Amino acid sequence: FLSVTEELVRRRAEHNNCEIFSLEEISLHQHEIEKLEYLDKWCRDLKILYLQNNLIPKIENVGKLKKLEYLNVALNNIERIENLEGCEELKKLDLTANFIGELSSIEALKYNIHLKELFLVGNPCTEFEGYRQFVVATLHQLKCLDSKEIERSERIQALQNYSEVKQKIREQEQAYLLKRAREKEEAQRRMQERKDKKQKQMESELGFDSSDSLQNKENHQAEGDREQETWRTVEDDEEDRRFWEEPTPYTPESRLETHRYIEEKRRAKDNIRESKKREKPLQTLVTAEGKVLNVNGPKLHFSLKDDEENNQIILDLAVYRHLDTSLLDVDVQPTYIRVLVKGKPFQLVLPEEVKPDSSSAKRSQTTGHLVVSMPKAKEIILAKQKVSTSIKESDCNTLQKNARSVQVEKLEVDPSKYSFPDVTKIIQKKERIGQGPIRLQPEKITETKKSYVDFENNEDV
Repeated sequence: FLSVTEELVRRRAEHNNCEIFSLEEISLHQHEIEKLEYLDKWCRDLKILYLQNNLIPKIENVGKLKKLEYLNVALNNIERIENLEGCEELKKLDLTANFIGELSSIEALKYNIHLKELFLVGNPCTEFEGYRQFVVATLHQLKCLDSKEIERSERIQALQNYSEVKQKIREQEQAYLLKRAREKEEAQRRMQERKDKKQKQMESELGFDSSDSLQNKENHQAEGDREQETWRTVEDDEEDRRFWEEPTPYTPESRLETHRYIEEKRRAKDNIRESKKREKPLQTLVTAEGKVLNVNGPKLHFSLKDDEENNQIILDLAVYRHLDTSLLDVDVQPTYIRVLVKGKPFQLVLPEEVKPDSSSAKRSQTTGHLVVSMPKAKEIILAKQKVSTSIKESDCNTLQKNARSVQVEKLEVDPSKYSFPDVTKIIQKKERIGQGPIRLQPEKITETKKSYVDFENNEDV
């Protein structure tokens, strides 16, 4: 059975920073709780407690909640009122739609002197003749019963006929308790029948399996599984139809049986789903021959760039912006990269060999994408090519210093053969003079004028 757990209480105490020792209000409705416990030890300061729409059969373990003012246990399986004497501050008690037939048990509420409101709507005891008169005469402190205010005249009249009403209530109570005893026996019989039926089904299946040879199983496994699945679906539908169409009395046992049946069906579906997941074949990432395959399991957009300037390959994988980085696993190999996104593999064969040890992976702060930088293994050759390119674009003076080949001298030209200024000569003059920043600009202008062949000084310009 399900009971109140510390994890559940802490989760429902979010408004109190998940602290339960100082909790004053908690809602534990619709959690299929079958036993009420621990709250009187963990939450001594509780003032409001919501427990409606569960499967609680008995009021217990709340007697030490001295500050409790409102208790809601509507829509449960409670059959009598008890164990509330210790709730000294109790002002409101909601027992709507339970199974209280032992109406005399309300006498236990005499000690709750602050109790003002009581709700018993939907309980079998409300069908008793003289029900309201009995409650009004028994609990003098009550101000309101089943949302209807108790008038002073009503209480006086109820007290006048109290002995007669009490006798009637006792007789009706006895008749109800006999009926409940029969219902419990019937429920027990039905439960035993269901157990026996399941046991027979299991035995028949086991017997069928033992008589079948292993060879037959292997031969007909594929089509047999499919037929069995179809047969099970039809049988399950038939069982569902029988269960829901069969008339049963509304009792604590039938309510519990319905809950167990639904839970059993849900668990069976979960098991089938899990088995299908397990049976699903793993995705092939590397063939038997050792060939690495390109795989995009998470179906994400990506781009692979060749950054020649920095001599590296960059992978930009468009992972989800709000995806936690702990759900990503990056594995860089010399010839391929593998990224697990929430367990789904993304694998890409690289166009060139890289250095895994020097690679780096990080998330983009703007897009959230995963950016993996992988330096190329052939770093030296690429570096020489870059140097030669930069030499061609540099000035003649640098070429003369750094390069000793004959071909370098062919790059030099005679500036007098051209009509445009020779930029390289200007730079050479500047470096040769070595003046400071103040005299650098006039010298630059002078050299520019000298570099023109047919120069005419126009004063108007």
